[in-house]
Amino acid sequence: MWKKLSQAWHIKELRKSIIFVLLMLVIFRVAAHIPVPGVDPQGLKQYLAGNQILGLLNVFSGGTLENFSIAMLGVAPYITSSIIFQLLQMVVPRLEELKKEGESGQQKIQMWTRLATVPLAILQSFGLIKLLQSSQANILPNLSTFGFASILITTTAGTVFLMWIGELITEKRIGNGISLLIFAGIIAAFPRALQTAAINYNAQDFYTYLLFFGVAIATVVGVVAINEAQRNIPVNYAKRLIGSRSFGGSSSYLPLRINTAGVIPIIFAISLILFPPMIAQFFVNGSGVLARISELTITVFNNQIFYSVLYFLLVFGFTYFYTAIIFQPEKVAENLQRQGGFIPGIRPGKETEQYLGKVMNRLVFSGATFLGVIAVLPFVLQAATGMQALAVGGTSLLIVVSVAIDIAKQVEAQITLHEYSV
Repeated sequence: MWKKLSQAWHIKELRKSIIFVLLMLVIFRVAAHIPVPGVDPQGLKQYLAGNQILGLLNVFSGGTLENFSIAMLGVAPYITSSIIFQLLQMVVPRLEELKKEGESGQQKIQMWTRLATVPLAILQSFGLIKLLQSSQANILPNLSTFGFASILITTTAGTVFLMWIGELITEKRIGNGISLLIFAGIIAAFPRALQTAAINYNAQDFYTYLLFFGVAIATVVGVVAINEAQRNIPVNYAKRLIGSRSFGGSSSYLPLRINTAGVIPIIFAISLILFPPMIAQFFVNGSGVLARISELTITVFNNQIFYSVLYFLLVFGFTYFYTAIIFQPEKVAENLQRQGGFIPGIRPGKETEQYLGKVMNRLVFSGATFLGVIAVLPFVLQAATGMQALAVGGTSLLIVVSVAIDIAKQVEAQITLHEYSV
């Protein structure tokens, strides 16, 4: 590992990229500590401690919500917008055509995703402010119309700023920018979580803490194993005669990863599960049927069992969904046939497509089940032990380890590319 780091640092372009990414993360953490004025911080902390949904949002935003900073929404609106447009690509013919156009089409979809982020940020910010206003903790005392509008505009601008930083990071090819921002937020929250756990520790909790530590180690090992695990499908290439020369006749393999979707399903699931209760806050203080539905929505999402089951199903479903976007058996089969490749015992074309789809479905089932179990395991442990200090540890570790592996692979790929270019 240290050898790779040394190699990366001695490559000028790669060193500049790493320094730039670190600088962007520092700017993000500075923004996370710039508070919006007019908020009672103590009342906000107490309220977040008793609200499961907002507590989770606070953890994954790196404490920006607890600080009521200009970046308190994090990148959640952008992720929600990405989910919406990826779903629309499956049902809207125009978007489906743009997807097939390649890079130019993807750029247009990306532009629309950015534009849709703004109204979603306004919507989420509005719901969050209304929620805090309606609380009994008096978090936003004497909030005027001007103050309300100022917070709304500031937090929306904060989200747009983080979206821009994320895209700048992605361009440097040192990992996915949005994932890295979430990664940085979780890492920033780790010291405080450990401090809280240490303060609340007593001798009677020794075995409970030992259990959490064991689960954390097992989670790290499991994530690494699942991320690295793959099934190699053997591929043979037929000989081709071009003039007097013979080409092909070799054998290779097609790697199919168990966790093709990476950490994206977890991020998508968190963003989606946070959205309904925040929207419900718009109408909870009203009257009539809409207010009762909103109150019921908030109550249901605060139920631990419902929350855990829904979380698992969303992670499981998004794993299949995102894998279907990334890996398309028909295109892989078509490319193999075009290159003169075939899987032994399987006919090229339709049979190859069906075979790859069948194998990938089995692999995705294992990966999706693993991700879902890891996502809800902390809540199961919390229910069993009654401890809340490390409730989100499993999901946090999952994201941190997965993003770290992705960063390491991208850096290693750039090192290899540099070695070949020299």
